[in-house]
Amino acid sequence: MEEVRSWFPFLRSSPGAILSILMLCQCAAFYGVPKEREVNLARPLAAIPSSLGTWRMVREIPIDARVLDVLKADDTVERVYTDTVSGRSVTFYMAFFRSQSTGVSPHSPKNCLPGSGWVASQTGSLDLSVPGFASPVSVNRYIVRRGDARSVVLYWYQSYNRIIPNEYWAKAWLVLDSIRYRRSDTSIVRVTAPVLEENDAAAQAAAVAFVQASLKTINDMLPR
Repeated sequence: MEEVRSWFPFLRSSPGAILSILMLCQCAAFYGVPKEREVNLARPLAAIPSSLGTWRMVREIPIDARVLDVLKADDTVERVYTDTVSGRSVTFYMAFFRSQSTGVSPHSPKNCLPGSGWVASQTGSLDLSVPGFASPVSVNRYIVRRGDARSVVLYWYQSYNRIIPNEYWAKAWLVLDSIRYRRSDTSIVRVTAPVLEENDAAAQAAAVAFVQASLKTINDMLPR
């Protein structure tokens, strides 16, 4: 093993070794297992209800064709919802990928947000209790800034009955699902709440409330 590490110095770091092993497993799965079976959404993402609990859709956001060309998702949706109780608004975005076997995969907000001029000022995760889920779900939590504007961003990777915040674990499950089930479908979900009057807690509470109101519906639309 030490001789191998001397040939490939990047294997001396744990992240490098883990990523290399995952890539080798993915290659083995791609070439060594039967052809991936096709899966489809239960319904198009456009069928996500305009009313989710106390939240009402107020605007559909068209996604630029150039962005769609880069994204290569099989279905996308982006909307603004407003809570009829608190009056707070959030932007909901979701992209579904039927297969990742050709190298197509979700674009992490860690890369996309800086490309749009947003800079992360805080990073972490949240464990949320969500109706319809037996255990708390873990999601990424970012506070991002662009000029004087700030927002709380929650995002995660989701397949049916599995929610993964970590990109490395998402890759690991991709390999396992490719081998066990001959499928590599996934989706990325992002909820963004603007920070008003420097109140980060209120923005986070709005984003969390939307996740709790929508997650079961989102999950039911994903391939079984």
